[in-house]
Amino acid sequence: MTDDSIIQTIMDNAVNAGAIFGQLDQEQTDRIVKAVYTAGFNNRIKLAQMAVDETKMGRFEDKVIKNVLATQLVYDDIKNVKTVGIISDDEVSGITEIAQPLGPIFAITPVTNPTSTVIFKILIALKTRNPIIIRPHSNAVNCSVEAAKICYEAALSEDAPENCIQWIPSCTREETQKMMAHKDMALILATGGGGLVNAAYSSGTPALGVGAGNVPVFIEKSADVKYAVSQIMSSKLFDNGTVCASEQAIIVEKDIAQSVKDELVNLGGYFMNPEETAKVSAVVFDSAKKVMSTVTMGKSAKFIAELAGITIPKEAVLLIAPLDGVGEKYPISYEILAPVIAFYVAENYQAAVNLCIDLNYHGGAGHTASIFSNDEKKIREFSMVMNAGRIVVNMPSSQGAVGAIVNTLAASLTLGCGSGGKNITTDNVTAKHLLNIQRIARKRVNQKFDKIDKSLYLNEAYNSEMIEKEYNKNY
Repeated sequence: MTDDSIIQTIMDNAVNAGAIFGQLDQEQTDRIVKAVYTAGFNNRIKLAQMAVDETKMGRFEDKVIKNVLATQLVYDDIKNVKTVGIISDDEVSGITEIAQPLGPIFAITPVTNPTSTVIFKILIALKTRNPIIIRPHSNAVNCSVEAAKICYEAALSEDAPENCIQWIPSCTREETQKMMAHKDMALILATGGGGLVNAAYSSGTPALGVGAGNVPVFIEKSADVKYAVSQIMSSKLFDNGTVCASEQAIIVEKDIAQSVKDELVNLGGYFMNPEETAKVSAVVFDSAKKVMSTVTMGKSAKFIAELAGITIPKEAVLLIAPLDGVGEKYPISYEILAPVIAFYVAENYQAAVNLCIDLNYHGGAGHTASIFSNDEKKIREFSMVMNAGRIVVNMPSSQGAVGAIVNTLAASLTLGCGSGGKNITTDNVTAKHLLNIQRIARKRVNQKFDKIDKSLYLNEAYNSEMIEKEYNKNY
């Protein structure tokens, strides 16, 4: 992109595509969506390899699983949802709801989940008849554009409107801001770094964004320790920790601390001493910017250890930092999207919960919290005090938060964080969030209205003095 005329051409194309898209019925729309899902699924391995080769992040096998989530599981989640025309008709209430598309959507996609997020956003946009413009991360352009091309060709094969999917291979920050603020842009779907998400919310265009995920996992003393540790390991190591819902700190009660430590070591965890923790902190955290380092994001424990200049056992796959505090003095208490995790021992249940709250508010408010427990009362107590859109119970947090794999949450790669994360929703964002809903309201008798003493406002003789007496009598 080089000038405003190119931006205008992209937007004109999107508007024209939207005008045609709005004329399609549910059956035509669903054929397009199925074709795109099928093409994305059939290319899941190719796109996973491209993503790893280009970004140098994560693990190929796990990128494949992410592409399966973005295609098969997302498709299964949305395929039977009504998104065209009348979606509900209630004779009793007299309310008829009609689904309408929003218009052009600007999709900002991340380096951590490039191809999967592109496919996911395209599927939910097409399901709701919204043209979409993909703005890939600068370090994941080739794989993201290839994913968009595969989806576009599949959509066209089922007579989707031309330019219903567009992509911008090169886009400066200034050009991105102009796209976001364009008068014809209907919505921004922002998944990525905090700067871009904040810019989306400041653009003047409605936006659905995400927040940081500094996820605490509390292993309460009634939990099955072996099971809990195995689930945490499978989650934190998934794609080398690049899922924003991956666990960032393990909190245990003193009574079970040693058994948890033993099991972590048994499964490849390496507990660092203070000197090693300091060295690793220096390479995984950018102290000047107060954010995780992009150099180690999505890298293996071996890579990080070598970079930090520490020696770890050859079987070690997770670097564990025992900490006694939260905040700037403890860099690993921040979100680190890599196989590095903080470890806290609490005196008792309440102290453990307090630590989880501190971590939750230390850069992860609104996102996700995790608990392993067989005490339903404590699970509910924990959930009530956590500022998190998702509290995952007895399951891996990475796979649990994105939905559909180990629970029935909506399959999504855009996880809303509510007001805690400066987002508009705590939902797993999906097709239902990309619709305008019209409501036809027919005249019906409202029994609540009939019970109101209408003399309060219908009787002309009912003056201010009488109203004051009525108020004093009731209140």
